[in-house]
Amino acid sequence: MLKYSEIDGILRALVEPTRRSILERLSQGPATVSQLAEPFGMTFAAVLQHLQALEACGLIRSEKIGRVRTCRIEPGGLAPLADWIAERRIPAERQLDRLGEILAEADQSTARNRDKQKDKTK
Repeated sequence: MLKYSEIDGILRALVEPTRRSILERLSQGPATVSQLAEPFGMTFAAVLQHLQALEACGLIRSEKIGRVRTCRIEPGGLAPLADWIAERRIPAERQLDRLGEILAEADQSTARNRDKQKDKTK
């Protein structure tokens, strides 16, 4: 069973546009906190709070070497959310497949009835 608190944390982190932008930047490769803060026009402390939120839910990880903190994407960070989505998508797809089969059967039946009507009028 999935842990909803994990999913809740990921969704809370992703709802913030700045955090999504940070993830987009990190998808290109590791970056220092200074590099991540540059495009946002906010305080360094504010950027650190966003990074802490992303790290707390497992989307990124960081390491500090000397005075430089470098962040990178955590490869399996989105896995709990992806699993949760997949568990809901599969049954929905099955229902849509079944609906497609029913509609196809109805179309075939309608076509047969139309052909019978044509034969009767000849």
